[in-house]
Amino acid sequence: MTNDFDIYERRESAARSYCRSFPTTFVKAQGSEMTDADGNTYIDFLAGCSSLNYGHNDPDMKSALIDHITADGIAHGLDMHTDAKAAFLTAYEEKILKPRGMDYKIMMTGPTGTNAVEAAMKLARKVTGRRNIISFTNGFHGMTMGSLSLTGNIGKRNGAGGGHLGDVTHLPYEHSMGEGVDTLQFIEAMLNNSSSGVDAPAAFIFEPVQGEGGLNAASDEWMQGVAKLAKEHGALLIVDDIQSGCGRTGTYFAFEKAGIEPDMITQAKSLSGFGLPFAALLIKPEHDIWKPAEHNGTFRGNTHAFVTGRVAIEKFWSDNAFQDELAAKSTVLTTALQEIADLIPGARLKGRGLMQGVDVGSGELASKICARAFEKGLIIETSGADDEVVKVLAALTIKDETFRKGLGLLLDATRDVLETNKIAAE
Repeated sequence: MTNDFDIYERRESAARSYCRSFPTTFVKAQGSEMTDADGNTYIDFLAGCSSLNYGHNDPDMKSALIDHITADGIAHGLDMHTDAKAAFLTAYEEKILKPRGMDYKIMMTGPTGTNAVEAAMKLARKVTGRRNIISFTNGFHGMTMGSLSLTGNIGKRNGAGGGHLGDVTHLPYEHSMGEGVDTLQFIEAMLNNSSSGVDAPAAFIFEPVQGEGGLNAASDEWMQGVAKLAKEHGALLIVDDIQSGCGRTGTYFAFEKAGIEPDMITQAKSLSGFGLPFAALLIKPEHDIWKPAEHNGTFRGNTHAFVTGRVAIEKFWSDNAFQDELAAKSTVLTTALQEIADLIPGARLKGRGLMQGVDVGSGELASKICARAFEKGLIIETSGADDEVVKVLAALTIKDETFRKGLGLLLDATRDVLETNKIAAE
């Protein structure tokens, strides 16, 4: 196979995106490295947009999946009982929920994150009898019509072609109105004003760290404040932990340290551990009022993902060792990104844990840095309303040597772009 892109131009939709930033054909991946058709190897700082938190082709997950397939294990079972599902649910209960004192029903919603968000919206409205859902500026919750109504980015909303995106009130996320503005106070004032035009909410939904919105990270106090407002106004609290979850910010759930108890939690991305399609909605038992088949989908629950997801939980979340490793890697990342930010006037670090980046102040500059990094052998993308953030989403399992090498490539790419821009300006 060679890098012949004609077939994509002829047959694949213009909606494709990531391939435009990385114009090559990938044929192999292992750990935190990807290899293309010409034999070039790249360090992966995208990790399937946080769908590969444990890297490419983890050997233990791969082995378990191969054994399952070889033994003619169930590949597709709708929502029937299977040994693989029971094993996954048991591991999730024992290793994730019980150690955190959490009690949730787990709803298998469909193959991707937007399915979990749609189910959460639908259930919140069913439970409360209300329509309005409060979402936040710069939030991203999916691209289907319901979840898109929660999403703030105008470019993504335009994809609906003028379709109905109502029954949602967008209010300011923490610091979105400037460092000196208390957005919780603003939100409270809007909700308590009977003439504000904000209908009584069925739910609040937010991301603890806004993945596509520019790595804006909510403080524990802000998350606690939103939880308090939701309770006071009879609304449910939905935490979208799709991109920020599964260890990405340093703990399994990104909101753990805030001590809040969401009514619902959306999960997807790295839930399967292997990059397989798998999304779920965690629901407080008292809110699980669905009637049988009242919400379903052909691919609700992916049996192959149950197999690999179980291994991921047992391998990485049976004790605190992995979480301790993430804290050390987070420090390495922060230090390296600060060195990059110091090169650019006004640049600043954003995010938390292994979900960090540098706001370089310009989408053009960020895109040039990422493009130059790819030329040097690093896969990395931008984030933010105007693509102004260079965003690092390396696998949580990345080897220290590979991590530091990739960060070095990013630093070199930044220097190259700044030097080119300097010469062009002279």
